[in-house]
Amino acid sequence: MTAPAPKPWIQAIAPYIPGRSTTDDGRTVAKLSSNENPLGTSAAATAAFEAADRTLARYPDASAADMRAAIAAAHGLDPDRIIYGTGSDELLHLAAGAYAGVGDEVIHVRYGFAVYDIATRRVGATPVVVPDRDYATDVDAILAAVTERTRVVFVANPNNPTGTFAPRAEIARLHAGLPRDVLLVLDQAYAEYLAPHEDDAGLALAMTEANVLVTRTFSKIHGLAAERIGWGYACPQVIDAMHRIRAPFNVTTAGQAAAIAAVADDAFVDATRAHNTHWRTWFEGEIAALGNAGLRAIPSKANFVLIVFEGALTAEAAYKGLMDAGYIVRWLPGQGLPHGLRITIGTEDETRGVAAALRALVESAA
Repeated sequence: MTAPAPKPWIQAIAPYIPGRSTTDDGRTVAKLSSNENPLGTSAAATAAFEAADRTLARYPDASAADMRAAIAAAHGLDPDRIIYGTGSDELLHLAAGAYAGVGDEVIHVRYGFAVYDIATRRVGATPVVVPDRDYATDVDAILAAVTERTRVVFVANPNNPTGTFAPRAEIARLHAGLPRDVLLVLDQAYAEYLAPHEDDAGLALAMTEANVLVTRTFSKIHGLAAERIGWGYACPQVIDAMHRIRAPFNVTTAGQAAAIAAVADDAFVDATRAHNTHWRTWFEGEIAALGNAGLRAIPSKANFVLIVFEGALTAEAAYKGLMDAGYIVRWLPGQGLPHGLRITIGTEDETRGVAAALRALVESAA
C-alpha cells in the first residue's frame, strides 16, 4: 500500500526517549532517571491544583493571564513578555519554528539536551553540533561555528545531561559575539538549583536585548512534572512570533492554578535547593572516593550528576547492575555518552542506596 511520504528531515529525527520508570522485568523501583523532585510538590501547589475549577467542558484561560502575572511578580518581569507552553520543550520547538527552516543552521553543544536536535530537524533546519570542553559548554567553539546561515543557538545552563554551568561572564561573552539576527536561547530548566550569586544573568539579558530568549520550567524544582508547564521571556517581537505558532489552550486550568501557587512558595524552593546541594555534594564525594576505579563525577550545578566510566566497570554494566539493585538511572548511548550515567539526586535513602549499590558494583568488577 502506498502511503504519504513524510519530509526527509522528519525521517532523520531520532525520537526522544524519556527516563524509564520500570525495570526490564517490570518492577517499580527507585526512579533516578528523569530529574524529578524527590521532595514531591509543595503543599500550596498541591492544594491549589486540587481546588482549581476544572469544569471539563470549559477551555482554560488561553492567555494564562494570572499565571503570567504570578511569574512576573516572582521574577520582576513584564507579564506581557512572558510566553508559556507544554513544558519548556514546547518553547524550544517554538523558537526553532519561528526562526529557522530549510537551509538554516541551529547550533547546540555535543552533549546538549536531546530536544534541541529534534526541534531543529522538525523544521527542516540543519543542526550544527559543536565540541564541548570537558563536557562543558565551549563558548569559543560555538562562536567559531556561526555562519551566515545560523539562526538559533541553544545553550542549557546548567546543561543537561552533564550538569555543567557557564558563568555569567561566559554567557555575556557568547551573546556579545553573536550576530544580532541570531536568537540565543538560554534553557534554564535547572536555574533554581543555583545559589543566588551564581545567576548567569540570562533574564537580565532578555530584558534588554532583542535576540535573547530564556526558558524555564515548573517540572523540576517546583515538582509539577505531570502538568507540563514551561515559560519563557524575551522581547515583544520574539514573544509575538512564538505566540503565532503556539498551541492554543496549552496549559490546563488546574496546572495554571498549581503554577501560581508554586512560584510563590519560596520556602519549598529553598528547601528543595538545600536538599539537592547537600546530597549532590555528598554523592559527588562518594564517587570521588571511587576514583581509582575509573569513575568520575562531572561537577554539577543541577539536580543530577553525570558519572563517566573509564575503568573496569562500564556504564552499561553499572546501569544494568543498578537496575537489578533497585535503582533506575539514565544511560546515555543515544546522546553520545555510552560511557556515562546520569543519576538524579533523590531522597536521602535513595541517594545513599544508589551510592552503596554503585560501590558494590565497582568492588565486584575489580
